Amino acid sequence: MKTIDELLAEGVSGKRVFVRADLNVPLAGSDITDDGRIRAVLPTVAKLAEAGARVVVASHLGRPKGAPDPAFSLAPAAVRLGELLGADVAFATDTVGASAKETVAALADGQVAVIENLRFNAGETSKDDAERGAFADQLAELADLYVGDGFGAVHRKHASVFDLPARLPHAAGFLIATEVGVLKKLSADVKRPYVVVLGGAKVSDKLAVIDELLGKADRILIGGGMAYTFLKAKGHEVGISLLQEDQIPVVTEYMERAEKTGVELVLPVDILASADFPDLKTKAPADFVTVDADKIPADKEGLDIGPKTRELYASKIADAETVFWNGPVGVFEHPDYAGGTSAIARALLNCDGFTVVGGGDSAAAVRTLGFDENAFGHISTGGGASLEYLEGKTLPGLAALED
Repeated sequence: MKTIDELLAEGVSGKRVFVRADLNVPLAGSDITDDGRIRAVLPTVAKLAEAGARVVVASHLGRPKGAPDPAFSLAPAAVRLGELLGADVAFATDTVGASAKETVAALADGQVAVIENLRFNAGETSKDDAERGAFADQLAELADLYVGDGFGAVHRKHASVFDLPARLPHAAGFLIATEVGVLKKLSADVKRPYVVVLGGAKVSDKLAVIDELLGKADRILIGGGMAYTFLKAKGHEVGISLLQEDQIPVVTEYMERAEKTGVELVLPVDILASADFPDLKTKAPADFVTVDADKIPADKEGLDIGPKTRELYASKIADAETVFWNGPVGVFEHPDYAGGTSAIARALLNCDGFTVVGGGDSAAAVRTLGFDENAFGHISTGGGASLEYLEGKTLPGLAALED
């Protein structure tokens, strides 16, 4: 895989460089609520611009239906990128149409442009190779070189991620190189004890990575909505908590495997439970009770791990040499249910080992709750991509960057 340093050494001045970034930032209207993914691609964009490249930045945002949708416009991301660069960033109001062609043609050496949301074109996500390839052909007309730096999308077989690199000389950006280096530390020659914290809503999203980690991790700590399927599998009442009953057999098998192989699979011992899901808009005070994990009332829903579990999980993280955390362990968006996720973040900060926050909601939680992201070993920009890498899957976007 060619690096961006090698590309820069060959010379990029005057050349149009297509940077496939991940600007899929959360929005409240047109306001960006977390610009972490924009800041993550900044080193690559800035370095190319400093070297005199004409930089064309492209990304998806959200899940539009293959057609323009103002709610998913990249215009706010383009403005924020310009603020972070300290330079004007041009914006094309389409992907491969007249605006994109004119905007790119108008770039001078060292200037940057962002084209509109790639998913406004159905060819970006099409499962038909010919349709995807046709869109990649159009994108290729905008550039001379390709740099892949959207790690959060490398697990997708999309036109700008998989097909476009085959049409242009290509290299991996700084972000992808860093992400791959970190993930190798989590999958090969891991320093032990190796502790994994898994949260999030659905256990089905994490089954494959649990399956893989049962042969690699020393301890796996479970939280979030997915924990209630494990608790139910142990025969506990979970009330109206999030539950994937169809996954109980596989969860039961994983718990049995963990016991046989000596992997500590740790579940919550107490829970914050309520009959009402919190109002995340007004963040009105929540009405909850703290109960033992095997005594959740039938009319209540678990919304965060309790204080005993926070202490337990912190103790399991304390001596770790390697920690990977993916998924919040409670409804952190509400202050009354953010305590568990905050406790996990603090435990990572107090750990002397190599700590990785695995993208997605976990990364957003760290920033939302006011933690210094530079204090962690690494904060990933790609939750799904990170998980699939650790599952041992081949990621199309990384395969496409191999020479």
